[in-house]
Amino acid sequence: MSGEKKTEGGSSSNPIDHNSPYYLHPSDVPKQLHVNDILTDSNYADWAQEMQNFLFAKNKIEFVDGTLAKPEKGTPEYMPRMRCDAMVKGWLATAMEKTIRDSVKYSTTASQMWKDLHERFGKESSPRAYELRQKISATRQNGTTVSTYYTNLRSLWDEASSILPLPVCTCKNCTCENGKRMLEYQEKERLYQFLMGLDSDFNVIRTQILATKPIPSLGAVYHLVAEDERQRSISGESRSAPEAAAFKTSQGKNSTFNQKNNWKIQKEKKENDYCTHCNRSGHKRDGCFKLVGYPDWWPNKKTEKGSPRLHLQIQTLAQSQI
Repeated sequence: MSGEKKTEGGSSSNPIDHNSPYYLHPSDVPKQLHVNDILTDSNYADWAQEMQNFLFAKNKIEFVDGTLAKPEKGTPEYMPRMRCDAMVKGWLATAMEKTIRDSVKYSTTASQMWKDLHERFGKESSPRAYELRQKISATRQNGTTVSTYYTNLRSLWDEASSILPLPVCTCKNCTCENGKRMLEYQEKERLYQFLMGLDSDFNVIRTQILATKPIPSLGAVYHLVAEDERQRSISGESRSAPEAAAFKTSQGKNSTFNQKNNWKIQKEKKENDYCTHCNRSGHKRDGCFKLVGYPDWWPNKKTEKGSPRLHLQIQTLAQSQI
């Protein structure tokens, strides 16, 4: 059905060429979402860019930009054109919020719907442009990767360009350099913004780039900074292993030293102990066997003195003294 064109009487003729804007694939249906995010009050620039890319890939961009003339009623192209136009209208309506869809659902053609959306959301917005300028100036790397930081900046740049595009010289055989200079100015402006937001870790590479004459392009600068980040990351990983091993060895030495030191302290402490009952060093009066009694394991024990109930405690104490 979609691959054929019919005459006014309904008889089918040759199939429509796949390269024709009137061609519809059998899988095409109006209620299909072909963009990442639906249209809202604040994302028209991104939404329009995605939708244009999709319509261009489907060979249907002419239905919204007004370049495809509407054929007269009764001509062989009239019905295929109306079917394709209805399909494009369905794609556009599916990719927008309900409130916006309700305001454009009575548009007679896809071109009229597209124009209405552009009039409402695509005009230059001074508050939004100011907001984007603020975001670009405040964007910093803040510990993220160079790739993430550059991607965030690039997104803001692209949206700002869609709201405030550079003036383009349209005269034929133009010999002026204004257009080229404008692009070069924009390139340098973005390059300086990118360098300004880098972390202090990139001070050296930033100084080297700014000292280069002529200064490299933005793409080349991004590549240099990313390579510097990668090299420092590799160097940091190679240093971390020896440092960890040295720390572990140091900890092991400290542990051995602490054990020896503690044993020495305990020994010195016992040697400083003195019993006033038996006039001997190495223990104190409250642990003297002559007063509390000898344990069972003591050779030639003397049980006539001491309290048997303390034998177990004394045995433990004596073992710690040996």
